[in-house]
Amino acid sequence: MSETELFTRLLYYGTVHLNRTEEEVWLTPLGLLLDLWECHKQFNGWAKAKREVFIDEIMPAGIT
Repeated sequence: MSETELFTRLLYYGTVHLNRTEEEVWLTPLGLLLDLWECHKQFNGWAKAKREVFIDEIMPAGIT
């Protein structure tokens, strides 16, 4: 896939599937745009999380 095709596809995903304006898509940092796209795919059941983490694994015991 060429760079032009990649950016065209990201622009399409951002505007159509993520409901962003074209300007918002261009101004969104690439990492954030890819994260938003991955979350969208997981939410719609098109992809599964690579790793499932629960809050108890992240927060030490005793912190409320």
